[in-house]
Amino acid sequence: MKKWFAVIGNPISHSLSPTMHETWLKQLDINASYIPIHVEQNQLEQAVESLKLLGCSGWNVTIPFKEAIIPFLDDVDESAKGIGAVNTVVKTRNNKYVGYNTDGLGFIESLGPILPEYNILLIGAGGAARGIAHAFKRKGYTQLAIANRTLEKAMGLVDELKTGQALTLEEAENMLNKFDIIVQTTSLGMKNNDASLPIQLNRLKENAIVADIVYNPLVTPFLEEAKKYNVRTVNGLGMLVHQGALAFSYWNGVKPDSEEIIQQLIEQLGGNYVNR
Repeated sequence: MKKWFAVIGNPISHSLSPTMHETWLKQLDINASYIPIHVEQNQLEQAVESLKLLGCSGWNVTIPFKEAIIPFLDDVDESAKGIGAVNTVVKTRNNKYVGYNTDGLGFIESLGPILPEYNILLIGAGGAARGIAHAFKRKGYTQLAIANRTLEKAMGLVDELKTGQALTLEEAENMLNKFDIIVQTTSLGMKNNDASLPIQLNRLKENAIVADIVYNPLVTPFLEEAKKYNVRTVNGLGMLVHQGALAFSYWNGVKPDSEEIIQQLIEQLGGNYVNR
């Protein structure tokens, strides 16, 4: 039987995942398809049962179902258990459906080679920050600081991680030259969203890496500001692609080409962005 994969979410029409996965399936000559599925908020359980019943080979999960899907799966991998969120579901050989989370690991891969002793600042303490923070810890990066508008939320994430420090946004701004990697994890700067900056960047360390998990627009106001200081910037498209490539490898046992598809998606988004 032909394999088929899916991505579920609400909304889903904007998703770049079908383009990405269909391209990889074709490039690797895998006889399978990948489709987007819009799921109503109150029909997640029925949707999951339908995917199982129809023999879906695996699927991605996007907003708003990453946490809500967990009770409807047969098991959850450690990568998802720690943060309480699933973005990839894998069908096992004995027809069980197991939840994984590839978001954080995908983000780390998008940065390229980085040193274990790097000091890392995450701006924001929501779901995206949790996933990335846990992935950094699993990879052995323990020099973490979490800065958030509400300090208590940052403290909660630090307590959960059992490593790092919690900062106010003002504290993070004042000690910015300490950090080798700065990651903007909030929704600020998304297309049609607020263009304000969470912190000022005038104290950036020389040779710092400044990343934003937003990929539409390709250059957010945060990255636009960082470019003024001639540091390396990384947008969220690499995270999207690398987390997708990890999911693809879980399903098919082979890792697809990430760099070529990044350029294809940049063109689809109407840009010419280069991480530098």
